[in-house]
Amino acid sequence: MVSRQCAVSIVVPVLNDAAPLKRLLSSLQGMRNALWEIIVVDGGSTDESMAVAERFADTILTAATGRAQQMNAGAAQANGDIVWFVHADANVSADLLSALTRLSAEQENVRHGNFRQRGELFCWGRCDVRLDHSATIFRLIETLMNWRSRRTAIATGDQGIFVSRALFARINGYANIPLMEDVELCSRLRKEMAPLCLRNQIGVSSRRWTEHGIGKTIVLMWWLRLLYFLGVSAARLHGYYYSSHNK
Repeated sequence: MVSRQCAVSIVVPVLNDAAPLKRLLSSLQGMRNALWEIIVVDGGSTDESMAVAERFADTILTAATGRAQQMNAGAAQANGDIVWFVHADANVSADLLSALTRLSAEQENVRHGNFRQRGELFCWGRCDVRLDHSATIFRLIETLMNWRSRRTAIATGDQGIFVSRALFARINGYANIPLMEDVELCSRLRKEMAPLCLRNQIGVSSRRWTEHGIGKTIVLMWWLRLLYFLGVSAARLHGYYYSSHNK
C-alpha cells in the first residue's frame, strides 16, 4: 500500500480483464514515478487479472462484484488529491496523462490555499472518448457521446471520470446500484459544480457496438437512460441490459 501523498490515484475495477488490463497498466507505469498510484480492485476474476495487477499495480483489493462497490473500495484506499476511475479496457495517451498532471497541480494549489478565487474549479470532470474502430460511423458515435455529455453534464464510466478525493467523500461516493452508477454519480456531482470536460481523448473499446449491432446498441442505451430518468430502478435496468445482450 502506498502511504505517501499522491497527486492522482487511478482506480481500475476488474473482472476477468487480464489482457486489456496488462495493456492499460503497462502504459501507466511511468506515472508511478510522478506521484501517481495505481489501485486495482478485483470483483472475483478467475483469469490472470490478479497476476497482472501484482506486477503493475501499487495496491490490489478485492470487493463484491459490481463496479460501484469496487470503485468505492478503491477510492477508500486512495491517497491522491484526485481519484481517476478508469475501465480496464481503456487506452490512455500521453497528452491525456499530461492534462491530468496539470490538473493535479492546480488541485494541489487549491489544497494549499493558492488561487482561492478559483475555488474548486477542477473538482470533477471527464475525458472525451475515442472509439477504437476505424469506420466513419464510430467517429459520429463518439462525437455525439461527447456532445451529449457536455450538454447534460453527465458522463459514463467509459469517459474516465475524475474527481477530487475530498468531493467524492463528501457526496458519499458511488451509489451501490448494479447499473447507471456513473450517471447517478454525475447527477449528484453536477449539483455541486459543473464538470471539467477535457477534450483530451480516452480510448474506448467498440466491442459493444460491433458484437451487438450499432443501431441496436444505440437504441438500447438511450432506452435504458430514458427509463432510468423516468424512475425505473437500476436493478430492473440491469436485467433488461443483460437479457438484451444474451439474445
